Order: sequence, then C-alpha cells, then structure tokens
Amino acid sequence: MFVLKTSFRVFLLLWIGFSAGTPALAAEESLGEKLKKIFATPTPTPARKHRTHSTPKKSPTPKKSPTPTESPTPSPSPSPKHKKATPTSEPSTSPKSKSKSKKKKTSPTPKPTASPSPSPSPSATPEETPTPSPSASASPTETPTPSPSASPKEKKGAANATISPNELSGYDDYPEHVRKIIDTALDLTKQNLAYSYGSADPTNGGLDCSGFVYYVLKQNGVHDVPRDSSQQYVWVRKAGNFRAVISRNGDSFELDALKPGDLLFWTGTYSIDRDPPITHSMIYVGREKGTDRRIMVGASDGRSFDGKQRYGVSVFDFKLSKPKSDKDTKMSPLFVGYGPIPGSGDH
Repeated sequence: MFVLKTSFRVFLLLWIGFSAGTPALAAEESLGEKLKKIFATPTPTPARKHRTHSTPKKSPTPKKSPTPTESPTPSPSPSPKHKKATPTSEPSTSPKSKSKSKKKKTSPTPKPTASPSPSPSPSATPEETPTPSPSASASPTETPTPSPSASPKEKKGAANATISPNELSGYDDYPEHVRKIIDTALDLTKQNLAYSYGSADPTNGGLDCSGFVYYVLKQNGVHDVPRDSSQQYVWVRKAGNFRAVISRNGDSFELDALKPGDLLFWTGTYSIDRDPPITHSMIYVGREKGTDRRIMVGASDGRSFDGKQRYGVSVFDFKLSKPKSDKDTKMSPLFVGYGPIPGSGDH
C-alpha cells in the first residue's frame, strides 16, 4: 500500500508539471525538494526492520556470554578443569569490557586461594629465626657474668696483712705519740677493711689511702690534718720538715732521716687533675725484726707485702719502685718524699 501511494503522488506531480508549463516547473522544484524530504522519511522504516533483525540476533549472544563466565566458577575447585577454563577466557575477552570486568573479579579469587598456601612457609621462617636469637643473646649475658666474678677473685689474691708492735725493731724506743699513732693504724689492719675510694670512716667497710691517714691522725688529736693526699703533702711541706727523694735506690742517703710515724707521699698511682699531683699517702711504721725490711701501713689497691699483693687496709713493704719506660702506657707510681706529722712534737 505504501508503494502505491508514493507512485500515485509522483504521477500527479508529473502531470501538473507538464500541464502548467515551465513557470510551474520552478515552483514544482520546491515541491520536489519537499517530496525528497518526504521520500527520506520512509528510510527510517527499513532501518527499523534492520534493528528488528539485529536485536534478536545480538540478544542471544550476550545471553550466551554469561555461560562462559559460569564455567570459571567450577574451574577453581578441581585442578584439571583449569585447563578447560583457559580457552574459555580467551574468547570472553574479545566481546565487551563487561566480560573483562568479570574476569578481573574472578582473577583475584584464585589468587587469595594460592596466597594462603605460601603464607605458612614464610610464617615458619620468622618463628625459626627468633629461636637462634635468644641463644645469641645468652652468650653476651654469660660473658659479663664471669668478668665481675673474676675481678674480685684477683683482688682477693691475698688477705690483708698485719703485725704486732713487738715485731717492730726498736718499738719501745718510739716516742709515745708515735706509738699511739702506730697502734691505732695496726688495729685497723685487723678489721679486714677493703680499699674504698672516698671513704674516711672504717664503719663504711673500707678506707682510701688519705682517708686512712686522716682517720688515724684525728683519733690521736691531730685536728688540722687535711682530707686528701695532695693537701696532706702541702701541709707537711709548709711545716718545713719535708724530705724529697729522687733516688730509686732503697739504700739512698735520702732515706737516712726517715723515722717511724712519718708520712709518705707518691704521685702517679692514678690519673687525676690536681695541683700538686700527689695521689697516695701512707704512714711509715719502721723495720721488721729479723728481716730488717721497711714496713708501712695504710690503704692500698694492690701494693704487696711479703711478696703478695694486698687489697685494702694492711701493712705493706716500703720500697722505691723504678719508673716505667716511656713506652708503657700504664700509670707509674713514683715516691716523692716524706716528712714528720706537723705539730706532733719533737720528732
């Protein structure tokens, strides 16, 4: 019917054009253009027919697309089916982006399943690593433990030594104030006191060298005695009776004036910044009967008596030690001199 109507319209237009002549043709040309527009309108109608044919053909294709997507779901559970899922995934990528998005969603699902399987292997490694670490930590803990235990054993190499006043040659001829000082000093050697730096009180369990001198003289009425060895040296020097000793020979004439009760001074027994640099002091008690060796008393951290090192309040051998070589980096104690106790009377 549509074709009949259009052909009839064309026939009418042609008939009008021939009957009206040339001027009518110009007017009909505009009508012709209109007719062309009219003829253009039926074009969409066949387009609709094409859509109808395309839509039913395309509609089943996307409906079939979900079927391959369903195939990967059973694939992860059995291992042999993964091989079948691989060809299905290749055609699925060709159609649309939606299939790609679906594959991206399905792809992470097998990855987490694989991830738990390797996870136990690394987890086991850190558990094994801490096990050797405590063993290594135990080794340094063991090293410091023997070191402190060994240090006191070395310092306890020999017990503190003491002698009685009757073992001193000519003790009965000592001035009375000197005998009292020596008696007080020898009594301290019987109390098993340690060397304690900074202590001048035996109730603390120990004394240092100048603290020993300070305590003994205070107990015998000498109240102006300084506390440290450097000031005790200055105190004796100012009294005017100090005897300097340069020789390293025990029979040197510089020791001819040495008497029991004199204060003895050293430098270089330990490193300290003081002026004058006197670091050690003791009390001379005289010579031992039978051996005729010189003996002193005080607190020391390693001086010897009878060939053995003593640590604490003890009697010690008085010897002039030779200075160490320049290559030796250890401290080199040097005896510098002696002098009587200031204000102790005619000595």
